[in-house]
Amino acid sequence: MDRPGRSRNPYELTDESPVYVISVAAQLSGLHPQTLRQYDRLGLVSPDRTAGRGRRYSARDIELLRTVQQLSQDEGINLAGIKRIIELENQVAALQARVAELSAALDGAAMAMQQREAQVHASYRRDLVPYQDVQQTSALVVWRPKRPE
Repeated sequence: MDRPGRSRNPYELTDESPVYVISVAAQLSGLHPQTLRQYDRLGLVSPDRTAGRGRRYSARDIELLRTVQQLSQDEGINLAGIKRIIELENQVAALQARVAELSAALDGAAMAMQQREAQVHASYRRDLVPYQDVQQTSALVVWRPKRPE
């Protein structure tokens, strides 16, 4: 995770760093290199490319390859269905990120509103008495001074 205010080391490896050539990726995923090429052609797993157009797989790509294999072999889902599942999972992840972003923005706006409201309340004049509406009645009250006894 990147931390705000810090520059990221360009040589730091992450799950998305494209480091594995196709033969290593095939070995790590338990698939044949030709299968990886086919998955790339179908758009199931799209590894990064080097300047010479060689494929470079990341740890995340390897995990996705394993998932595709599991869905295909264990669940019996065809490759078109797997592609749709991957697309929908990516869409859900993007929407969850957007919801988190909007939630943070909403929290910030609510806090700003509360601060502004507090400023307004602090600006009230304290020498004024709040007016309270007295209900009108038709009763007549007569005041008579006390008689000396």
